[in-house]
Amino acid sequence: MLRSLVVCFLLFSALTLMGQDQALQMKLDTLLTLEKLHIKDDSVRLTHLTAISRQYMRLKNTFKAEEYASRIIRLSRRLNLRVFEAQIYYRLGLHYHGATQIDKSEEAYLKSIDLYSKLNQMNWVAFTYLNLGALYKSIPDYAKALEVSQKAISLFQKTGNETDLASCFANIAVVYEEMGQQDEALFYLNRALKIFENEGENSRGVSVVCNSIGRAYLSASNSELKKIGVKQEARYELALSFLNRALKSAIVLKDDGVKSSVYKNLGDVYVALEEKKEAKVNYQRAIDVSVGTMFILENTSSLLAMAKLYEDENDYGASSEMYNRVLLIAQKNKLIGLQRDAYEGLSSLEEKKGNFNSSLNYYKKYIDVKSTIIDEEKEREITRKKLQISFAVKEKDYQLKQQSTDNELQRQVLFAQQQQQQLRLRQQALDISDKEKSLQRLTFLSKQVELENEKRIQEELFEKEKLRSEFEQERKDREIEFHKAESKFNKNVYLFLGLLAVILLASVMSISIASRRAKKLNSIISNQKAELEKMSKVKDRIFSVVGHDMRTPVNSLISFMDLLEAGEINQQKLNRYASQLKNTLSHTSGMMENLLSWASSQMQGFRPIIEEFNLRECANEVLEILIEVAEKKNIRIENRIDPSDFCQADRNMTSLVLRNLVANAIKFTAKNGEIILSSEVILGNLRISVTDNGVGLTEDQVVTINELGFDENTGSTLGTDNERGTGIGLMLCRTFTQLMNGSLIVRSVLGQGSKFTLTLPKAIAKI
Repeated sequence: MLRSLVVCFLLFSALTLMGQDQALQMKLDTLLTLEKLHIKDDSVRLTHLTAISRQYMRLKNTFKAEEYASRIIRLSRRLNLRVFEAQIYYRLGLHYHGATQIDKSEEAYLKSIDLYSKLNQMNWVAFTYLNLGALYKSIPDYAKALEVSQKAISLFQKTGNETDLASCFANIAVVYEEMGQQDEALFYLNRALKIFENEGENSRGVSVVCNSIGRAYLSASNSELKKIGVKQEARYELALSFLNRALKSAIVLKDDGVKSSVYKNLGDVYVALEEKKEAKVNYQRAIDVSVGTMFILENTSSLLAMAKLYEDENDYGASSEMYNRVLLIAQKNKLIGLQRDAYEGLSSLEEKKGNFNSSLNYYKKYIDVKSTIIDEEKEREITRKKLQISFAVKEKDYQLKQQSTDNELQRQVLFAQQQQQQLRLRQQALDISDKEKSLQRLTFLSKQVELENEKRIQEELFEKEKLRSEFEQERKDREIEFHKAESKFNKNVYLFLGLLAVILLASVMSISIASRRAKKLNSIISNQKAELEKMSKVKDRIFSVVGHDMRTPVNSLISFMDLLEAGEINQQKLNRYASQLKNTLSHTSGMMENLLSWASSQMQGFRPIIEEFNLRECANEVLEILIEVAEKKNIRIENRIDPSDFCQADRNMTSLVLRNLVANAIKFTAKNGEIILSSEVILGNLRISVTDNGVGLTEDQVVTINELGFDENTGSTLGTDNERGTGIGLMLCRTFTQLMNGSLIVRSVLGQGSKFTLTLPKAIAKI
């Protein structure tokens, strides 16, 4: 399934690219037709030829693009329209730049600058210097990059071109970044970002600069972060923030170059955060976006990062493959900076694999390539250009603020000279340190090679010694054969004794297992016996209650029926007897309901039905049943339960528990007494309290009821009006409460009243 999806995706991509190429080809055919129809040599013909050349560039047909560029140059010179010649050289420079043909790109840019200068089109001169600086930076040739960037800044400041000035700041920042001076890079990047933000959040300038700022925060040293007022722990948060901002704009712009660079930088951040899985995902995205495009540097930098990640994970095969891919691309396109990084990575990789000869060879190549990038003369020139650019940028601010004086300028020049001297000394110290490190590594690798050679000689000597020892071993083997035959008999004896010991041990283990099994069965039987005894007590209790408490109401009913049949009773006595019989039957009905509910709860498989319901409504239903009994004793019952309280329990069980608690409160409260129902929410549970001012309970009774394992009846006690009970009401309340994952406790003072508190889960509020 996955393979099918991948094939479909590749086919879709291929068809999309084919469609784009066909559209470009159709436009080219139209331009060629127009050019053939216009036979006059004039500016219109030059315009057609320029459009055709650019269309060939878009189709990456360099040969045809150069052919038409030559025709443009010849015709523009003949017609003395040199602006077309300047334009085509500029376009050729961009085309070669994108294809990493550095020499041709530089030559075309310089010719374009020369022509635009003669035509006094200084804005185009500055813009070409800007692209030339980006070209030198990619080689890298930092000295030339800073030199042409300085020229571009000067021209943009004169022409007032803020957008291109911002691009120039961004290019200079990249040079500082690659030289390891992130604070300086951030200074120029922030200046560029303020200008680009005027073009909108989704402008390419915002995307590119935010990407560079994120990379600078990641690469900055602790001292540089402190210098710019950023806490060390905020480094990665700031980097991710700017990179995600850059990615959002790049996706909107569909800019694969920026997207691949951002993905690569996101991978670097996640490596620093030790989130290697996320790092691999972003590196692979960068490679996928840039593969097969003109964005060679983005592709190779992602390959280098992925190679380093595989190297750290000891996946040397994958790492070596990626390093060699980078080296091949760098050599093909003459990118010496990438060659340096690839050689350094291969040297480190071979060293880890133990191939010290290969590691030394790669490291020597690394030093040779590195020495061609930056030598002592270039370093001095870089320092001078850095000071010139910084002074040129700050000079504009001073002029705008009108605060500079001759003495102040002189002081700035002296300060700049001091800074220049310090930078020279620092760079010399870095050169010495770098050379010492390179020398130490060369010495180390050379020593490793020597050790490897010594190891090989030792292995040869060892091989000879091994052959000699094999001969001696063969002689000894014949002597050993005799001892083997002698020990064979002893071995058989030991084997027999061992088998015998194993059999005895197995017998002992079998007896032990049987003994443990018997103990386990005895334990099960004991538990079953206890359960049977408990069930027997349940049965005896049921028969006792039924036999005792059912006989009286039945006999009373029979006697009442006899009086009715005899007709010897007046209406007053009839009403009194009927009322007494009703009370007796009501008590019997309540007793039977409690008895049956308790008996059901003792059966296996009995489960409550948990649901959400309004607790106050449930309490009101209970009070409607018991209000008549309370009124006979003139007892006031007040329901203070919050109407918004919802319970997560079995409604019928809760109703039965409340009915028993309220009935007990009525039973043991004297006339004119008071019973209060209230609720409160504690830690996600509902506490329902039934409080009375009745006779109360003794301390022994309170302790017995509150015991965790309490499941026996407490016996029936007469109420304040000699009311009778079943003796199982509290036991039933405790049983049902436990089934609903709740609890029941009592607090009481003898002679002052009791407070029964029922705790049940509160229903979760629905949004």
